[in-house]
Amino acid sequence: MMDQDLNFSTGVEWHITNGTICEVSFLLIRYFSIIRYVETMFLSTETNLEKLLDDLGLEQYYRKKLTLRKILEIDEKTITDQPAKSNSNPPWFFLKKMMMVNVTARNVTYTTVCKSDSDGVSGSQEFNMPNPLDIITALFLCSDGFVQQEMALKMSMCQFSVPLLLPNCDTNQCTLMLWAMRDIVKKYRPQSLSESKGFIEDRIVLSELPMISFVRLGECSSSKSEILNKLLSNSQQYHDTFVHRNMECGDSPRAIPNGLTEITWYLPCGNTNIDIFSQPVAVANLRGDIESFETQYSFLCQTSAAVFVFFGDLDESECSLLTNINQKTQIFLVGNGESNNEVLRTVANKLGLSNNNIITKKKQKNDADFVQTLRKKVRDVVKNSKIKMTIEQMADIAYKLGILVDEDSPECQTAKTNAEAITAEIHDIHKYKENQLPCQGELWKELTCLEKEEFRLQHIESRNIEDYRSELQMQKKQLRKKQNSYNMSTAITCFIIAISSPGTERFYFLKWMQMNLDNLSHVKLSELREKYKEKCKNSENKEEIKEIDRQISNSSLGTEHFFREMGQIYEASLSLPQTDPARQQLQHLPKLCAELLLDGFPLELVDGDASNIPLRWVSDVLSQLSDLVSPNRKILVVTVIGVQGTGKSTLLNTMFGVQFAVSSGRCTRGAFMSLIKIDEDMKKVLNCDFMLIIDTEGLKSPELAQLDNSYEHDNELATLVVGLSDVTIVNVAMENSTEMKDILQIVVHAFLRMKEVGKKPKCVFVHQNVSDVSAHEKNLRDRKLLLEQLNEMTQAAARMEKKEENKSFTDVMEYSPDTGNWYIPGLWNGNPPMAPVSAGYSEAVYEKSYLLPKNQSQDSNTTQLLSSVCVCTPYSQASRVTVSG
Repeated sequence: MMDQDLNFSTGVEWHITNGTICEVSFLLIRYFSIIRYVETMFLSTETNLEKLLDDLGLEQYYRKKLTLRKILEIDEKTITDQPAKSNSNPPWFFLKKMMMVNVTARNVTYTTVCKSDSDGVSGSQEFNMPNPLDIITALFLCSDGFVQQEMALKMSMCQFSVPLLLPNCDTNQCTLMLWAMRDIVKKYRPQSLSESKGFIEDRIVLSELPMISFVRLGECSSSKSEILNKLLSNSQQYHDTFVHRNMECGDSPRAIPNGLTEITWYLPCGNTNIDIFSQPVAVANLRGDIESFETQYSFLCQTSAAVFVFFGDLDESECSLLTNINQKTQIFLVGNGESNNEVLRTVANKLGLSNNNIITKKKQKNDADFVQTLRKKVRDVVKNSKIKMTIEQMADIAYKLGILVDEDSPECQTAKTNAEAITAEIHDIHKYKENQLPCQGELWKELTCLEKEEFRLQHIESRNIEDYRSELQMQKKQLRKKQNSYNMSTAITCFIIAISSPGTERFYFLKWMQMNLDNLSHVKLSELREKYKEKCKNSENKEEIKEIDRQISNSSLGTEHFFREMGQIYEASLSLPQTDPARQQLQHLPKLCAELLLDGFPLELVDGDASNIPLRWVSDVLSQLSDLVSPNRKILVVTVIGVQGTGKSTLLNTMFGVQFAVSSGRCTRGAFMSLIKIDEDMKKVLNCDFMLIIDTEGLKSPELAQLDNSYEHDNELATLVVGLSDVTIVNVAMENSTEMKDILQIVVHAFLRMKEVGKKPKCVFVHQNVSDVSAHEKNLRDRKLLLEQLNEMTQAAARMEKKEENKSFTDVMEYSPDTGNWYIPGLWNGNPPMAPVSAGYSEAVYEKSYLLPKNQSQDSNTTQLLSSVCVCTPYSQASRVTVSG
């Protein structure tokens, strides 16, 4: 038989001759066995992640990421508080609790009801839950950039560490989580500002801070993460910033988080008796042995002011890593007294370390003394270090080491470029608004006055009504003509093009815009506050103080101003002929905003500067929304009103996981709406398809109190939002508020008018900062007194409105003194900025959040059709009929 050559893809040449077929068969079997073994080994590495994701019920989200729209949906898990019943539940319980800023989010255990045994005994058996770090790592790997950003923000509010370098055991790559941390804004007061009572407010990724890193080499008997928690906690209030082996489920085997590098921040409050460190400092913690994660260790050595290396029993092979890495940072060796002194001296000599850089925890030294020693070393480093770096600057080092950066996706970078093209042109905010956003401002305020006068006819005097209205309409046409005379500005053109982008690019653009504009506002507001403080020292500077006050009011600029301009351009275009190209080009704008609303982006309902609602614009946006979700969808509208600065936006964000602005350096102006989808399985239970959440400007605003029409402004706003609502939450910041009576008077007038149009909404009073467990019982008399006051106000309002058949508060709305009053503890557990959100606050708010839809579902008449909300917005014209007095 002729010789044959077989050449496999491996490049190995096999020569076959007669008589060697058996040998070749054996070699082929060996060859393919090796191939299968290699494939199995490769797949088993991949399966570690895949198996965990499969166990956690997240496998489908590894490729197609979790979105905010998905996690904000109200489903069975949202409105029940049952423990998890399988491995696939913990991630969703963590997400649910995290979105509600609950510090118990990492403590999720689950139970499964067992079948009866041979003796007929049944019960529940508790299973080992995955390590909390596995859940957190898996969720970050399975989430898109916006969910990652929201998780990082909420974790930071809970004073949890957040991922700095996120590992992927499938690819052996790690990613710098720059984008995920971009939305975190912190306020703090270093010791240098304690006398002046000043503070620093900054986006954390832009803050130039020293970073102290903690890593482990080899096995170590003590828990590095637990020691770090003690390092960062006051003795009076211990907090688990980092997950450690001695906390709930912390000792469960870890599958994927080794290589995870977490970061947190210690921020002083300016009180020497409370502050552990007088200056702000970032603290990083690498999970796993640095022998296995040299890239992460190298990154920390190049970005940190100091690296503390925890070790057990050192040997020479481990020491080579310490001496081989090129490092500019200070190294501190932290041992437990069990290591070989000779090896330790060798390492110290090679690294040029003095005894000051070697810390040993001897058996006779307890943890408290050991932590004090560590704190002293950290203080010295922070005080003397010249190595300070922003997280944004760390990206350059990450690139050199082959570490990925999460915001390097094409969509994110294109959106960033588009946003910076707009915001880079902003130097003077007031002038920018006049030049680039001309259709709002004074023109829009004049239109507002004309529209209100058209309904009120307060200045008609002896003129004929029809002639007077025709005159007003002519003036409105002239103003619309003036708006149409403006060419669309470069900024608005770029803005509309950017939000028309496909996929996630539009959301990246809006987030970049929001962050860039907030950064500009922070800088401007800081400057103006300093000027204001200086001028207030001299009582003769009244006019200058007034001017600075006006500048502070005008210095706000957010994405809502750009959407507002879009709305005005659209409304002005409706006065043009239908065939006019300028009108035709703008017909797609309402649909753009409807799509954003459907994806959870809050949109402005009421312009807080002009105190008006662009009726056609809002109606057309909601009509387009109705078309997008198909007609005849039922919607439950929930609104919050209350005194300014009482935490209304925070309450809604905690209650529903939505994203109303709370940290932009200013309070909410006007009213904003956010849409939440109801899961298919819960629609019949809750009797609605969507919830529309409305956040409102605070009533009794000090800024507006100086104006003659401040009461009128509050009255209009309350009437509008109550008119749209099925449930109105009246937020009160204390048990007995002096402003409460004024608010109630406004609310009663609003509710009275709702009865005229056949609506009888529900009302709930939320009393914040009430932590006493006896509050509900002890305040029984107060609740009865409140109802009596409400009845008196109803009768007074009925006389003013000439509707005297209404004798009691319950004639105009559904309210029960027992179930209509909620008592909620304060937001913070301790002294900010290091205080986490109180678990009592989160739990109380969560408990009420799922009562709302449950209670509403019992009455099928309380929900309304989405299309009826679109029609209902013109009813806001009723809000222009103010109540005097």
